[in-house]
Amino acid sequence: MSERVEPASRRRSVSGGLYRRLVIGVPYLWLLLFFFVPFLIVLKISLSETAIALPPYTPAFTFDSLSGFVGHVRELGIGSYVWLTGDPLYLNSYLSSLFIAAVSTALTLAIGYPFAYGMAKAPRAVRPILLMLTILPFWTSFLIRVYAWIGILKNEGLLNQFLLWLGVISQPLVILNTDTAVYIGIVYSYLPFMVLPIYASLERMDGTLLEAAQDLGCPPVKAFWTITFPLSLPGVLAGAFLVFIPAVGEFVIPDLLGGSQTLMIGKTLWNEFFNNRDWPVASAVAIVLLLVLVLPIVLFQRAQARHAL
Repeated sequence: MSERVEPASRRRSVSGGLYRRLVIGVPYLWLLLFFFVPFLIVLKISLSETAIALPPYTPAFTFDSLSGFVGHVRELGIGSYVWLTGDPLYLNSYLSSLFIAAVSTALTLAIGYPFAYGMAKAPRAVRPILLMLTILPFWTSFLIRVYAWIGILKNEGLLNQFLLWLGVISQPLVILNTDTAVYIGIVYSYLPFMVLPIYASLERMDGTLLEAAQDLGCPPVKAFWTITFPLSLPGVLAGAFLVFIPAVGEFVIPDLLGGSQTLMIGKTLWNEFFNNRDWPVASAVAIVLLLVLVLPIVLFQRAQARHAL
């Protein structure tokens, strides 16, 4: 009997191992097809030379149509990367994008944390409703939501009309086509990405810790900073990354709500690709932007892993 059962259990273990490999392999396959392969294509274009052609660059290497392998390799050019270091426009675009994204992330955290805290402390029956209201804006197109802010923030918009009606201001405020409008658009658009991770961390927190602190005479404010906030840091960091990373490369919000003086790397990329048709330089800008965003995250994860050990 044992000789018959053992092969069956072995087959189940083998099939279970194959299933686990398949489940683990699907995300890696997704990253390979939709992240690594496009990254290699952009990297190839960044090492090419600009040309009056279609597409507007001379490939750094070509492929043999029969074998599928590299057929001819030209001299790989780094002129696009050298160009980035010589023109202050790109450095200013990077610095401005990082600054706007950092300020927007801080504002989103300042608004999103109390929002998430209130959701976590609400009665359990009300939490699903609050959660649905948080994700409700995602049911509307992102572009339509940004366009709606134009009607709100312009000189004859709803905000100025409301403030004039209250008598708070005597003339319309100039908000549209400024950095302030960009901050408003980013904070509004990415607020759910900050609220949801923080809410998930706060909801899982053990409430008996606060009760124990209260029994020991700890004031509520001190209990919040010594217990609640440290335990919610994983959600805060996750929300900060989810807001900061897309905000750095944002194009739609600064293009629609920002003015001509609003300098962000997303608009610079657009101009290089579609106005100047300088694909190698634009690809180099994208590669550098990716490294600027990915490397700090990798270093942070390694530091967290060493700290956990």
